[in-house]
Amino acid sequence: MRPIAIKPARFPWFDYARYSFSLGLKAGSGVYLSGHTASEHDPATRRMVVKGGMAEQARTAYAKIGAILEAAGHGFGDVVRVVEYVKPEGIERYAEAAAVRAEVFGGHQPAVNTVPVKALLRPEAFIEIEVTAGEPGPTASFGPAMPVARESAGVVFLPSVQPVDSRGNVIGKGDVVAQTETVFARARDMLAALGLGFDAVVKTLDYLTPAALANYKLTGRVRKAHLGPVFPGAAGILMPRLLHNDALIQYDFIATRDKPAAVNPGWSRYQKLTYSPGVRAGKLLFLSGQGALDPASERMLFDGDVVAQAEYTYGNVLKVVEAAGGNAGNLVKTIEYVTPAALPRYREVAGVRAKLLREPFPASTGLVCEALLRPEMLIEIDPFAILD
Repeated sequence: MRPIAIKPARFPWFDYARYSFSLGLKAGSGVYLSGHTASEHDPATRRMVVKGGMAEQARTAYAKIGAILEAAGHGFGDVVRVVEYVKPEGIERYAEAAAVRAEVFGGHQPAVNTVPVKALLRPEAFIEIEVTAGEPGPTASFGPAMPVARESAGVVFLPSVQPVDSRGNVIGKGDVVAQTETVFARARDMLAALGLGFDAVVKTLDYLTPAALANYKLTGRVRKAHLGPVFPGAAGILMPRLLHNDALIQYDFIATRDKPAAVNPGWSRYQKLTYSPGVRAGKLLFLSGQGALDPASERMLFDGDVVAQAEYTYGNVLKVVEAAGGNAGNLVKTIEYVTPAALPRYREVAGVRAKLLREPFPASTGLVCEALLRPEMLIEIDPFAILD
């Protein structure tokens, strides 16, 4: 089940061959795309540019995605998950992007995750869009004009779960623990609609604001009460704001119908945590986000050096993949969350990927976050692999 790079015969926006990531990979029944903005090469200036407002940018991003899907033998009707990363200026205009999405997909409804970010790597971009396609299965809808959960080949993607009531008002304003309880109550109902429970969850992504950080550790009690017996892979990322302006935390959940099994290279620190280094479900390997943290001493390494941190982090990512029986060739997708302090040297991380990973390179999305959970951390890598 080795991944195959998707290479459109015509892709007029830029020359993708010179990057250390793939536009998208096809692996088994799934298609996994990198994140795409409206960036394109301008021959006149010989630079990458981004044109237009939110609606125009969303259309360009979806045009790219359509070209990649077509090259893989798929179309928008096969998309099971959409992640739309939106920077703060774009949140106020997000309805425009949602309208474009509705035009693109028509009656088809993928699960939609909406992630506000600090910034995108293309400064002029308002939105970056990442999709997963495959074999669309059952859906669960949660009321009129509400998002859907979507299943594909036994994998269930929930829409972004916010701490809100049925009218869209935040529950537990100012209280991150109460908001996390609300998120888990909503996720429980969504999973139940598809005949699943929290024991099927293999990955969580939580996004929180700086105001949530003081009491964020207390949310571990909520996770421990609901998740398990195999704790999922996880990542927690700080963003300046969330989709609802009063939300302190929001979650994305992935579950499977295959029985999950924890994967650990032998790192004892995870015995006290509510997440696992990796979780295998069938051939799929859902990994936790990793930073340049020494698993034995729990000390941050390479303070101030994003390139060294990236190299160490990718090394640890590969240790988890190897513990599951795979290698660098099994990596299908990575998300790189970088802090503003990392940006001056972030381009050099491409060389780390070229050195440690293997062709076809994983699909990848790079995002700028407000901060990471350890203040010395400049980059966190959130990977996904499919085993042979």
